[in-house]
Amino acid sequence: MSEAEATAREITVTLPDGATRAFPAGVTPGEIAAAIAPSLGKAALAAKVDGALCDLSRPLTADASLAIVTAKDHEALELIRHDLAHIMARAVQEIWPETKVTIGPVVENGWYYDFDREEPFSEADFAQIEQRMRQIVAAREPVRTEIWDRARAINHYLATNEPFKVELVHAIPEGEPIRMYWHGHWQDLCRGPHLAHTGQVPPDGFKLMRVAGAYWRGDSRNKQLQRIYGVAFRSKAELDAHLKMLEEAAKRDHRRLGREMKLFHLQEEAPGMVFWHPDGWAIYRAVEDYMRRRLDAAGYREVKTPQLIDRKLWEASGHWEKYRENMFIAEVDEEGAKEKRINALKPMNCPGHVQIYNRDLKSYRDLPLRLWEFGSCHRYESSGSMHGLMRVRGFTQDDAHIFCTEDQIADETARFIDLLSTVYSDLGFPRFDIKFSTRPEVRAGSDETWDRAEAALESAVRKVTNDYVVDPGEGAFYGPKLDFKLTDAIGREWQCGTLQADFVLPERLGADYVAEDGTKKRPVMLHRAILGSFERFIGILIENTAGRFPLWLAPRQVVVATIVSDADPYAREIVAKLRAAGLRAEADLRNEKIGYKVREHSDAHVPAILAVGRQEVESGTVSLRRLGAQGSTTLDVDAAAALLRAEAAPPDLADRDAAPPATFS
Repeated sequence: MSEAEATAREITVTLPDGATRAFPAGVTPGEIAAAIAPSLGKAALAAKVDGALCDLSRPLTADASLAIVTAKDHEALELIRHDLAHIMARAVQEIWPETKVTIGPVVENGWYYDFDREEPFSEADFAQIEQRMRQIVAAREPVRTEIWDRARAINHYLATNEPFKVELVHAIPEGEPIRMYWHGHWQDLCRGPHLAHTGQVPPDGFKLMRVAGAYWRGDSRNKQLQRIYGVAFRSKAELDAHLKMLEEAAKRDHRRLGREMKLFHLQEEAPGMVFWHPDGWAIYRAVEDYMRRRLDAAGYREVKTPQLIDRKLWEASGHWEKYRENMFIAEVDEEGAKEKRINALKPMNCPGHVQIYNRDLKSYRDLPLRLWEFGSCHRYESSGSMHGLMRVRGFTQDDAHIFCTEDQIADETARFIDLLSTVYSDLGFPRFDIKFSTRPEVRAGSDETWDRAEAALESAVRKVTNDYVVDPGEGAFYGPKLDFKLTDAIGREWQCGTLQADFVLPERLGADYVAEDGTKKRPVMLHRAILGSFERFIGILIENTAGRFPLWLAPRQVVVATIVSDADPYAREIVAKLRAAGLRAEADLRNEKIGYKVREHSDAHVPAILAVGRQEVESGTVSLRRLGAQGSTTLDVDAAAALLRAEAAPPDLADRDAAPPATFS
């Protein structure tokens, strides 16, 4: 072979540090890793070629950028979890050969795999499955891949009696590769990528968690399968930390605490709709009052829009086409009309706010205009997806829309993030992350419009912080958005706040303003929420505090408990004084021992208990017991009332120095 021919068969590989190296065409990332350093070759799990994750065995035939993925990289967990789905499916079929396999994707913290088996799995089977999985891991069997043509793949699955795989192969679009993976002798249809061998899975970093029913391809008309869930991490220490977190999360479950504290309930006659009890509604009102003050102070103007709106407006806004399946429809026989009028309960407030904006001619001097409401919305959620307060069908949003010019987007974004950070801090969440979500596949508006919207919003957030991540394809159907994710007391993340830049809806609904030069222009519409759904946020609050609310949010802030019945009139006087001071106070005059009363109210997470007996009546004092504290403090009644009143002041009405704004984590 001539030197020229040898050179023609070489490719240039650019490494993460910018260095370049020449390799023969057809070289694999695994071979390159070993050539760089034997230790890197052993540590390599997969590769990123031109930014895309791929197998170490993939041949490189053209110049490319290359990064080797090892256990320390964030992609490692997805690879480990993906391989474990296959390893679990192999283990199940080796133990119960008659079982048919379907799909097994990666999910948050782990994976699941759906099986078709006549006998039901139970958690008692998990130990046997896990033992076989660890044997497969210990064998360090190679993972290999091939691309087959459609006919070969279908014939293979027909021969092995795997009907679900036959259906999946038929569903693969023409031109898309049909890739087969082997973990040792066991084979599955999969896009990949996967690890190089089974031994790269941490043998003590995974655990099977539960089994549940699931319809094939999520359709209730199809066969019901059995879904086994597992979790996986890089090490036993990480797994143990996760299991401990789950144990703590179970203790904090808002459904259990809501029942024990008598805050709310849900029932079959109104699926996904919350029945708020007095104590739960007290929390709701405290949050609502706080948010109203904060928004009023921030220059927002409160409005209220109808619950039921004609489909014509939803068609004009684009929601009827994009969101119809999630809307509750009401048909009305209007008097004298030839046909029924079709209305929908609003799933969001945006079109209604545009109607208020459009009622009067607006000038550039009127912008920015910030309209907000506690908007009561309804969205259809499947029965299987609903979960306590976290996912409901009827909910209220702290919803607002800012009508502004393109030049005002940056300032409005900065103002919003500043407001959001102080609200989160006040409510007990000192840290949050920002995610910038770009255009989804299904969307309204032209590519040119989306280019402008994405550029404007990303430029705006960059003026506040560079500490954000890009989430491609997860924007709203009308515009890109910033999502704000809280971190709670046990490390879980919750996406609550959002800011969405919309260049589309003002165009569709005819919103405009008179510019400085006298021409008419379209405003930009910034959709924004801080809490999101009140119901969900209160569920998060319950779990974050484990029901031990700060005094200003506690549904029952003070209980005055009598030690003897002679103190009953005195207790009533104290309760009246506390209520006059704005505190939510109650008297416990039951003929029970004080120790029993204190324990009961402590279990109910009442922050302050004032015990009164003959001695307190004679001295005009109370014995103050704090939730979770040992012992008590004797105080004059007026001093106790003043102290508790000051402590019960909402954060926006108290000393701001005590609660710095939340920060980007």
